[in-house]
Amino acid sequence: MTPPALAGDAPRVLIVDDETGILESLRILLKNEGFIPFTAHGGRAGVERIPELRPDIVLTDVRMPDVSGVQVLSTSRQVDPDVPVILMTAQATLQSAMQAVNEGAFYYIQKPFRNDELLAILRRAAEHRNLRAENTTLKQEIKRRERTTSGRPIGRSKSWLDVLRLAETVAPTDSTVLITGESGTGKEVIARYIHELSTRADNSFLSINCGALPESLLESELFGHVKGSFTGAVKDKTGLFTAANQGTFFLDEIGETTASIQVKLLRVLQQREVIPVGATEAVSVDTRVLAATNRDLEEEIKRGSFRPDLFYRLNVIAVHLPPLRQRQDDIPLLAESFLARSATLRHESVKMLRDDTLDALMAYAWPGNVRELENALERAVILSTGSVIDPDALPERVTARRAEPLVSERTPVSPTLEAIERAYIQWVLQNEGGNKSRAADMLGIDPSTLYRKLARYGEA
Repeated sequence: MTPPALAGDAPRVLIVDDETGILESLRILLKNEGFIPFTAHGGRAGVERIPELRPDIVLTDVRMPDVSGVQVLSTSRQVDPDVPVILMTAQATLQSAMQAVNEGAFYYIQKPFRNDELLAILRRAAEHRNLRAENTTLKQEIKRRERTTSGRPIGRSKSWLDVLRLAETVAPTDSTVLITGESGTGKEVIARYIHELSTRADNSFLSINCGALPESLLESELFGHVKGSFTGAVKDKTGLFTAANQGTFFLDEIGETTASIQVKLLRVLQQREVIPVGATEAVSVDTRVLAATNRDLEEEIKRGSFRPDLFYRLNVIAVHLPPLRQRQDDIPLLAESFLARSATLRHESVKMLRDDTLDALMAYAWPGNVRELENALERAVILSTGSVIDPDALPERVTARRAEPLVSERTPVSPTLEAIERAYIQWVLQNEGGNKSRAADMLGIDPSTLYRKLARYGEA
């Protein structure tokens, strides 16, 4: 007679008993019925196999000379709280059955038992396991959808929506992601968004700015240290890679790291282990790594200041964030969000922008990107006494009159070559966010030449 089909993949069953004959007979029975059986001779062997095997079901004798079945049950539930554990005993009592149930046993069966009775219990255990797994998957999907709709970073421009779609695609994977973009574009916002949509969302999201700490302190923060490894190391310290185990670790400004730190980061990505400062043994870590930089790492590789092998490990998925000047459609949405948040923090009503105030925000190039916009609006809220924000409340650099463009609704009369050159330089500077070094590169002139021209125009 063909046994009933098992739902999903064939369950892996760990059989634990101190009698070799019982182990072998149960192994053959389960194999013939479509299970994948593994055996452990004695409770101690069973306890040792559980973490490495991570079985779908555990079938264990209760009375064993070295380690009891109740201890096997306890270890199983520590490793995986959802694993069904079936206890077998030849000396069943009501008290022992109640203890087994209280400890979390799925079923308590008395020896000797009929094969069909045990198989029915095992199939129920497999079904229970599958239902729990499906329920967990469904809950994660519901949470992912809620996070996608409620916590989506603000923006409606095509370039920003492309970024969000890419982030949403890579989030459920464990791939390393390298986030690039100018300072203030929201690299940590995207990193947190990826984490919130990932299967690690219920675990830690930790971050560190690699450019904010000296090398020795950064090494200790990243990898930890042992007591006495250096002056001031008065006790063991857990590194952030270890603290973020099962979660996500965001390395901001990774382009600022030294060659020595880069070697150690490469080891983490390759071996998935860290060696604390002063330690001799490695510690395994299961941490997803997201990294960010405002530098061109490929250029840094050419200069010899960044390791190419580390770059390729980090650059599995590349997400580039556009500067705010390239996503002007998002400025009104961002401004509205910042003003609403400010009102909530201050327990005040939301202040509104006058049309000409919004025009000024839209016309400015925002070299500091979203961070600069947020700071400008915070200043404006503080300086505005009424419910409406006037342009005067904005920083002067935002409201300063911009030079009249060469091309406008009225055709200029006989523009000079100097006027054409001046307008072109202004256009390049605006597109480069006011960065004179990059503007000089775009113009094909030395920075010193650009500064002389700007000084002549009275714009240095």
